[in-house]
Amino acid sequence: MEAFFDIAVDVLVDATKDTLYLIPFLFVTYLVMEWLEHKTGDKAEAAIQRAGAAGPFIGALVGVVPQCGFSAAAATLWAGRVITLGTLFAVFLSTSDEMLPIFIAEQVPLDVILKILGAKIIIGMVMGFVVDAALRVARRIDSPLHIHDLCEHDHCHCHDGEGGILKSAVKHTLQVTVFVFAITLVLNAVLAVVGEEALGEFLTANPALSVLGSALVGLVPNCAASVVIAQLYVDGILGSGAMLAGLLVSAGVGLLVLFRANRHPGQNVLVVVLLYATGVTWGFIVNALGIVF
Repeated sequence: MEAFFDIAVDVLVDATKDTLYLIPFLFVTYLVMEWLEHKTGDKAEAAIQRAGAAGPFIGALVGVVPQCGFSAAAATLWAGRVITLGTLFAVFLSTSDEMLPIFIAEQVPLDVILKILGAKIIIGMVMGFVVDAALRVARRIDSPLHIHDLCEHDHCHCHDGEGGILKSAVKHTLQVTVFVFAITLVLNAVLAVVGEEALGEFLTANPALSVLGSALVGLVPNCAASVVIAQLYVDGILGSGAMLAGLLVSAGVGLLVLFRANRHPGQNVLVVVLLYATGVTWGFIVNALGIVF
């Protein structure tokens, strides 16, 4: 009974820590979105859409910071169509989650770390521009800003009465935070029972399929996924292709926020499928070219 209590406490503490640090990212993101919606008008919207062409470049650079808070912010911004789908992809693909702290703790050579980060940035940029270009060719450009639609979807009535953009930002932040906390709590409980060792065994059970397995584990919206992948690479168990495939798709809680903020489930599933396919494709390319970081 005591062991169960200890595990429950650890799960609760970890879920709380994983969620609390997202609050500033989410609050600032919603505050900016509400300001854009209420204060700027058509000229600002047009400026944002013009700047969106360079979004994948900026998104890949921002996403590489070892925090999945930026991926959560990007998911929210795309749900409001403030950024393009390509920019969202760039952020998701370059996001490092817990990779960098693990590499630093394990004293991975600096040049190796820089090569891996550089590969993630370049792939994020390239794929982001490819996604946006494909949407333009298909004439399915992201629609104009519709931040108010998020309010209608959440039934929060945050535009009624007083409080303005601050009240709205607080309400949206709280709603998303509660959702992320609940899902993270469940994931942490499952991982506590299954164990990170089981994830490692899954990845190494069939080396020939390690790229596919690593990318699948990378989609788990929890920092444990990137920790396991990075650690197995450091230990020499995972090759460069499998490592890169898993870390490219490790967008962390950004995926949870995507499913909570964007009101089109089909679009969210498509994003996940394309993200997985991208990670797997680049993992196989790295293996085929014999690239070793």
